[in-house]
Amino acid sequence: MDQKRFVEDIDDDTIDLFALMRTVWLGKWVIALFFVIAAFIGIYIAYFASTPIYRATSVVILETNQQSPVLDLQSVVSGASGDSTGVKSEIEVLRARSLMELVVNRMDLTNDPEFNSSLLPETKSDRWKSATIGFIKGLAIRATGGEYPPAPDADLPADVVAQRKLDSAVDTLLDKTTAQNINGSLVFRITAESESATKAAELADTIVALYIINQVNVKFEAMEQATAWLSNRVSELKIELEDAEGAIADFNAGTDLVSLEIIKDSELELNELRQRSAEARETLSDFDEALAAYQSATSLADKVAASNDPQLRRLAETVGSDPRSSAAFDARFDALFLRAEQNVESANLQITALDRLEQDLEARIAVQSRDLIALQQLTREAEATRLLYEYFLTRLKETSAQQGIQQADSRILSDAVIPRVPSEPKKSRIVALSGILGIMLGVGAVLLRASRRNGFQTAGELEKHTGVTVIGQIPTIPARKRMKVLDYLISKPASAAAEAVRDLRTSVMLSNLDNPPKVIVSTSSIPGEGKTTNSLALAQNLSSMGQKVLMIEGDIRRRTLNQYFDAKPTHGIVSVLSGDKRAEEVIEHFADKGFDVIFGEKTSANAADVFSSNRFKEFIAAQRENYDTIIIDTPPVLIVPDSRIIAQVADATLFSVKWDSTSRPQVDESLRLIQNANQKVTGLILSQVDAAGMKKYGYGGSYGAYAGYGAQYYSN
Repeated sequence: MDQKRFVEDIDDDTIDLFALMRTVWLGKWVIALFFVIAAFIGIYIAYFASTPIYRATSVVILETNQQSPVLDLQSVVSGASGDSTGVKSEIEVLRARSLMELVVNRMDLTNDPEFNSSLLPETKSDRWKSATIGFIKGLAIRATGGEYPPAPDADLPADVVAQRKLDSAVDTLLDKTTAQNINGSLVFRITAESESATKAAELADTIVALYIINQVNVKFEAMEQATAWLSNRVSELKIELEDAEGAIADFNAGTDLVSLEIIKDSELELNELRQRSAEARETLSDFDEALAAYQSATSLADKVAASNDPQLRRLAETVGSDPRSSAAFDARFDALFLRAEQNVESANLQITALDRLEQDLEARIAVQSRDLIALQQLTREAEATRLLYEYFLTRLKETSAQQGIQQADSRILSDAVIPRVPSEPKKSRIVALSGILGIMLGVGAVLLRASRRNGFQTAGELEKHTGVTVIGQIPTIPARKRMKVLDYLISKPASAAAEAVRDLRTSVMLSNLDNPPKVIVSTSSIPGEGKTTNSLALAQNLSSMGQKVLMIEGDIRRRTLNQYFDAKPTHGIVSVLSGDKRAEEVIEHFADKGFDVIFGEKTSANAADVFSSNRFKEFIAAQRENYDTIIIDTPPVLIVPDSRIIAQVADATLFSVKWDSTSRPQVDESLRLIQNANQKVTGLILSQVDAAGMKKYGYGGSYGAYAGYGAQYYSN
């Protein structure tokens, strides 16, 4: 056999569904027990422990297209919206604390024990609970030296206590009330629950009725607020309008008449003045040129050219021929020169006058424009105030006309019907779910137990895990004391245990047909796995075949072999190996058992050193000549190295694994240690097998000496 297989990882990611189903099926009675218990608990809860709860539902519809019977005053009091936001808002309104407070007050729920737990009669469990809590608090207070705290509501004002009761009743009502919107519609279901069918219907109807009344009240309050606000606003605007009109009158009284037409006429007059001024400046320029010509003229011709006067030209023609003509010429020229100077002076005076008039007119136009702007501003303000006044006055009249004719945005589609049967508890569902839960818990318990199981239940399972052949399956021998084990096997040779030992003997002998083992070592992982019992049973069975068998206790640390015999030896294997005694002196002969025994012996020397000595090897070699089979019971592998040392002189090594007990890691580690010591396990023994347990795991009908078909062959 390939012993390397025992180190393979035992955690396989693949789930064996058939194995899982088999595990569940094998635990069917556990699952059935869980089912029955859970079903009875469900029946008790559904039919005896639960308080019947009744539910009643009222239905309302939200009418968003409702029109005002007189006027459309949506800007004053807006109705409900039909969009998703509006629908969600209405659901919150239906569950608002303010609405629930109205319901509590209307139905006087603060005096209803269902909504005021303080009114409930105190039960025995409540008294026990209060007494326990009080006792614990008293112990704590006495231990700390403190004082008893006052009652929770002690020294509180009556209104505070009343408000707490109201809040508690509202909280309870909210827990017992639901509001739902039917998808794709504006229809709402308001459901209330109570321990009383009549009260449940009354709660639902009251919530709906107060909800609709509240809608009208909200609109009426909004209308009143709008009317009051509009009245105040109209009064304020009237005063503002009167002030604005008075400001216009005062302005007109304090200024000259001014208008856009007057300003335009003044601007035309200004333009004419500017034109005349320009013409006067052109005339002045001409006069200046003429005067300059007069001033620069020195000769007769220059004077005639400068004056351009016909008379002066005629006089110039006579100058020289008539002495009087020269004087007349000079007089005429001087007169023309004086006129030119007068023309310049007159033109300057005219321009100065025109400039003064132009400046005065510009100043007057500026004043008129400023006054006109101020007047227009006052006029616009007065007009705006007048428009606001007229608008709010109209709204006030409309709002006043609308008061008293408001309608709710919702109407009742159906009143709540008094339920005839309770909605809770749903008895059949509770019982069914309890049963299902019981099955689930049972399956979980079975699987949990199976998952926590780390031992081996079958030879096939042990072989598959370790890769080592299982050569025997020894059941638990029904003997109350160890001393009675061999007596049982001898007295009941046809028992299942005796047959299992014979099967083990056959497997050991057939393990090497050419050279049957003479020295057999028996070991295990840890104490208590039945290796000693298996060794003794094998020794007794071999001796029954006529073989001469020697049983050696190699576990000299615990020395439990004497518990199987009515003997108290004083010397043992240690005395032989130390040379103090000869083998013949320490061998105990048990004729009734059929084989010889060398018991263990306490020693101060290290046991591993004792068995690793050459004297021990020589001793075994000598006994091979004296006995057909030598069986050595050794200590557990995981505890001390003795068994691996002793196995060096053995022909076969038997390794006992306790049924459904020895863990897989323990077996793996033990086989690894044996393999590291260059030893080979001849075969595994599944010991202390529980036949009833194998049936529980589903193996009792098909495995070895524990098959149901073998009962007729055994005499237990």
